[in-house]
Amino acid sequence: MTVTIKDVAKAASVAPSTVSRVISDSPRISDRTKDKVREAMKQLGYHPNFNARSLANQTTKTIGVIMPNSANKTFQNPFFPEVIRGISTKAHQLEYGLYLSTGQSDEEIFEEVQHMVQGKRVDGIILLYSKVNDKVMKYLHEQNFPFTLIGRPYDETVRGVSYVNNDNFKAAKTVTEYLLLLGHKRIAFVGGNLDYVVTIDHMEGYRRALNNAGIEVCDDYIVFHEELQEGGQEAVIDLMSLSERPTALIVADDIMTFGVMRMLSEMEVNVPDDISIISFNNVMISELSAPPMTTVDINIYSLGYEAANLLIDKILHPNIEARKILIPHKMIKRQTCRRLVESAKKTV
Repeated sequence: MTVTIKDVAKAASVAPSTVSRVISDSPRISDRTKDKVREAMKQLGYHPNFNARSLANQTTKTIGVIMPNSANKTFQNPFFPEVIRGISTKAHQLEYGLYLSTGQSDEEIFEEVQHMVQGKRVDGIILLYSKVNDKVMKYLHEQNFPFTLIGRPYDETVRGVSYVNNDNFKAAKTVTEYLLLLGHKRIAFVGGNLDYVVTIDHMEGYRRALNNAGIEVCDDYIVFHEELQEGGQEAVIDLMSLSERPTALIVADDIMTFGVMRMLSEMEVNVPDDISIISFNNVMISELSAPPMTTVDINIYSLGYEAANLLIDKILHPNIEARKILIPHKMIKRQTCRRLVESAKKTV
């Protein structure tokens, strides 16, 4: 037999309306009464009908999560499961569900977002990426629909956008300076999709470090590929075909770096003796690779958790001002970099 609100009210010796207010976490109900009602719900095995609550409260208790491309590609990169883990942890704490986008193309994703907004399928949206001239973000902003961004807006003059980001410019500048200190001058940059703001920030940090060191930026040393193993392999083919090969690589993503290292191994180019590599993200694969990758830990879980926190705050308090949160990063030194001195054997 189905347990009803009336059954819970009787067991807790309160009115059915009190049970409803406890379910909606009304501040008008004391903590003592809430505890008593929740205990009765637990004992009776009562589960609130969230669909009915949504109709009554004009809320879905659901967050839309928009991926940068099709799930088939997105989930090949460990960044996305980890950032979603952070989002789901915060969402679970406040009893929100997740609605993941499934579109296979930019147009399909945009249409899906429109359906989410116009069909009131979600209370707010998290974009897992920041794109140049992104029409999804523009649409959400024009609709005044609650959303947060992982990454910074390309046009930072646009007001009212809450976002969570790393200082990607500084991170790329720091790792370039590290390779310079190790004696490298022929440093290549392997970026992801140039439509994404994180790629632009990484590239600018790399350029700034080289310029500050008085080293001319070589266009042949800058390549862009998809942030997948295949992208890393294609990048190696581009760079190793040059007459003057780079002695060090800065790679935008650990999964790309894994592809880079596999292709270098096939070419019998040794890491780090023949070429040094620094990557970004610090996913599990970076520590398990051979040799373990030197990489930048960007606290992926925290990016997701804080993005969900910002969004739910916006949903619950629509008039709150837009906020930005900068998640700290740190370089993790492992075994894919070495000092560029012929006699040196030790890796750093």
